[in-house]
Amino acid sequence: MLEQIKQLWHEIEWIADEELRRQTAETWALALEKSALDVKDLHDIPFTLLVKDCPITFMEHKRAVVHISRESAKVMSRFFGDNLPIDMDTVISGAILCDVGKLMEYEKVDGKAVVSQYGRYVRHPFSGVGLAMQCGIPDRVLHIIAAHAGEGDKVKRSTEAFIVHHADFMSFLPFMNK
Repeated sequence: MLEQIKQLWHEIEWIADEELRRQTAETWALALEKSALDVKDLHDIPFTLLVKDCPITFMEHKRAVVHISRESAKVMSRFFGDNLPIDMDTVISGAILCDVGKLMEYEKVDGKAVVSQYGRYVRHPFSGVGLAMQCGIPDRVLHIIAAHAGEGDKVKRSTEAFIVHHADFMSFLPFMNK
């Protein structure tokens, strides 16, 4: 399964810390084991059910969030340096994991992605944190998973969480205006 995760997530190799890289991959493997979805589904289902006929797949959105997060962190580090320290591994792992809970929140019915029974009660930031905790993901990354969506508006976000939050919404909100 971990080899399948590496094929799904080439960007996981950007995580320099070997343990965090392993934990991030294991979280995705656990999510796929528990999910009604499979790897192929992630390339087919829309990234959100809130946009009618959403043309962007789950993995296209996820990959955009990871790339936007990484590039934003690089630019901020270049301009702000030691005045605003940014942990790149935390940003990358958090961006890869922020929507992992959607594998529990969605299922396919008659070939179409819908909210699962589980997803009616538990949104993906919560299930994502639960999955990640089982794999030993550190608190600083759990915080990003928990705070990346609207639920995070009630907490003080870390710099890394702000980066992932805005990357996620940059690649979501424009589709709400279509």
